[in-house]
Amino acid sequence: MYKILDAKILAGNIYQMVVEAPRVAKHCLPGQFVIVKLDETAERVPLTICDYDREKGTISIVFQPIGASTSKYKFLKAGDSFEDFVGPLGQPSDLCTDPLDEVKKKKILFVAGGVGTAPVYPQVKWLHEHGIDADVIIGAKTKDLVILEEEMKKVAANVYVTTDDGSYGRSGMVTKVIDDLITEEGKTYDHCVAIGPMIMMKFCCLTTKKYNLHTVVSMNPIMVDGTGMCGACRLIVGDQVKFACVDGPEFDGHLVDFDAAMKRQNMYKTEEGRALLKEQEGETHHGGCGQCGGDK
Repeated sequence: MYKILDAKILAGNIYQMVVEAPRVAKHCLPGQFVIVKLDETAERVPLTICDYDREKGTISIVFQPIGASTSKYKFLKAGDSFEDFVGPLGQPSDLCTDPLDEVKKKKILFVAGGVGTAPVYPQVKWLHEHGIDADVIIGAKTKDLVILEEEMKKVAANVYVTTDDGSYGRSGMVTKVIDDLITEEGKTYDHCVAIGPMIMMKFCCLTTKKYNLHTVVSMNPIMVDGTGMCGACRLIVGDQVKFACVDGPEFDGHLVDFDAAMKRQNMYKTEEGRALLKEQEGETHHGGCGQCGGDK
């Protein structure tokens, strides 16, 4: 069993947990993820590592309750446990594995959208610990959904917060901030990492392509199994077929077929919604709406 040492709400419907997992903490690097399972009959859920402490043997995870399984996680508290906590899985960020001298030559921009701020944080922190300070854009729909801002300010060169509704920081999408930094404020970058909702990463890549700015994205939103066995996270990257969980989750964003990836992601929404309704409504949910497929 893997004990939860701390559990709290970060913002709105976004939760953070610190879990005791010394073997995972000993070997993980930014960019990797874990598979968690609540109990013997529970679903296996892939979650990106938000932070780790090798000395204390802990891993920090951040999640947003969406389906039946993650909706149960929000009721967990310090002292509760996960039955399984497997990792680290996936490939580490290139920034953490490339020669450090080469990475130090780069001017790096991170673009974090919503819960995507969580997997961005350990990369920025790792770079800071190795003498590299990157710029970070944090985007959220509204002020109440901005997460990890203060933590990010401690390890980044500059943090630019923007909200869709203009309630905090700058006003507008993260793509507008990218444009403003480069065209209005004279910033230059060699490397960009964008992590967030699929649609955000797609338009970040369309924006950075105008500036010939190499951009890496994390395709963890479509992962299901996490070990390459189910094929749910199959991607087209350039002219190759890749699997987000074993080949990634990070890829060259300018080569990812986002439209195909989003279609694949939408395939699972009905099933996930049906599972959530069954969890909430029990046997009273018969799928009579004719839309969710619960009657089949």
